[in-house]
Amino acid sequence: MKPKAPESMVRVAPIQAIAGLLRERGLDPAEVFEAAGTDLQILSNPDNVIPFATRVHLLEVCSELTACKHFGHLLGRQDSLSAFGMVGYFCMHSPTVESALENLVRYMHLHVQGAGVSLERKGNSAYFGYEIYQPLPESTYQLEDAAVASTYNVIRELCGSDWGGTEIWFTHRMPADVKPYRQFFQAPMRFDMEKSGVFFSARWLKRPVRAADPELQRLLHKQIAELEASFQEDFVEQIRRVLHNSLLARQCNAEHISALFSMHSRTFHRRLKAEGTTFQVLVDETRYSISRQMLENSDAAMSHIADVLGYTDARTLNRAFKRWSGSTPAQWRKARRAMKLS
Repeated sequence: MKPKAPESMVRVAPIQAIAGLLRERGLDPAEVFEAAGTDLQILSNPDNVIPFATRVHLLEVCSELTACKHFGHLLGRQDSLSAFGMVGYFCMHSPTVESALENLVRYMHLHVQGAGVSLERKGNSAYFGYEIYQPLPESTYQLEDAAVASTYNVIRELCGSDWGGTEIWFTHRMPADVKPYRQFFQAPMRFDMEKSGVFFSARWLKRPVRAADPELQRLLHKQIAELEASFQEDFVEQIRRVLHNSLLARQCNAEHISALFSMHSRTFHRRLKAEGTTFQVLVDETRYSISRQMLENSDAAMSHIADVLGYTDARTLNRAFKRWSGSTPAQWRKARRAMKLS
């Protein structure tokens, strides 16, 4: 029997502020953490790690018990590059904003497995986004809110206080109260989108990072290289890491993905077979994960979800989703919403 792949993990540094947010709302953090099935003591060291799914569940429980629908957003507001540990400090000392964000994309897996960031440029616009690629059993609404606010803070930290985003995207539906978001981002927001992140003028990418120390970055790079050398990631996990963004970019074919890993397509397929899976299985897992996130968190039309997943129409999505889940997308969405109301 093929051994089970290691569980995706994440450092606890970005969620250490949870305890303070809970106390501000009159709740005992230890009791909330217990209700979420974890131990508050995990926050004692920023380098401690927890399963990625546990972080998702914890944020959803915090939102529910505080009756604060934007709890994740408040948590993400308090993030900075330092929360990413060695990776964050390495990025702080990159020569330009562009190289800093590229380094964050390159080394984010050393901080978290189960999600990643991406940097895209199109004409005069740049986009820095957050993608969850690990299939999860519950809503990622709060995690997405935390990640988008954190992303915004990271870019502003690198660019300076005079920076501002041009548009903010969320995959989830528009919240009933958008005031906290509007006050923080001070930029147009779009909901029910296919990806989540921050758009800004590409001119900022060339801005030098203030206080960047080349010598310190050189020393940090040696430590990052050592960390990378000791890091062991399942090959299938590496594929999942790039599939999400590739699918949204309409580049989700075996030839493109194998080229990213400098492999011949035949070698690529043999390697996946040795791991007990196939490329199509991983593509279907990714489509299923994205479709569930959009069905649960957004009000996106079936035709839009089908288009995002690369299907020709909603009927094709219906057939695929029923094969994966046993129900149609509309039935699944209705059942999930009824579950939340019960």
